Amino acid sequence: MLHTLVRLQHKSPVKFFLIPATIHPGFPTFKCESLRTAVSDLGLELHIEETRIADIIREHRRPGSSYCAFCARLRRGALYTLAQSLECNKVALGHHLDDFIETLLLNQFFSGTLAAMSPHMRAENGVQSVIRPLVYVDERQIISWAERVDLPIIGCGCPQSAQLEQNRQKIKSLIAQLEQQIPNIKKSMLNSMRNVQPRHLLDPNLRS
Repeated sequence: MLHTLVRLQHKSPVKFFLIPATIHPGFPTFKCESLRTAVSDLGLELHIEETRIADIIREHRRPGSSYCAFCARLRRGALYTLAQSLECNKVALGHHLDDFIETLLLNQFFSGTLAAMSPHMRAENGVQSVIRPLVYVDERQIISWAERVDLPIIGCGCPQSAQLEQNRQKIKSLIAQLEQQIPNIKKSMLNSMRNVQPRHLLDPNLRS
């Protein structure tokens, strides 16, 4: 995403500045020096925000509650606070097409909600706008390009990441299987999120 934004910065009639940043959650195995180098190669400096998220999760997570959801909420809060301190009016996140449709199914299958992501929305703090420029980009395209330019792959360092990714991997496998029979399923699912028919849903709050 940063590579794309840097190119757009040179061509766009709208002037904007980029401040690359990552939230360090405090997991000992989270290493981002290779990311710092990759950002430096673009002529930019990576801002690494150190946090105690790992300690907060260990001390305050309620038994049985979602480890991943708690971590994500803390990371979002840290990112919005950082953006505000840096006087940024937009926060760009790297979620891609597969993230959108996988989240849609994850919420339906495991949370009982009809929700995914938005490519442009007001942040939860009401200050910044959140944008997701890669909404129409397939994950396979990103992987292929990243391998071609030899970008570093960095894990989040979460000690429970393998276990927490099981549900998402199930969804990925399901979509891959269906794609063999329905080649355009990803685009169709993405289109469904911008072609909502509220009158044909069960939520009473949507009824006119």
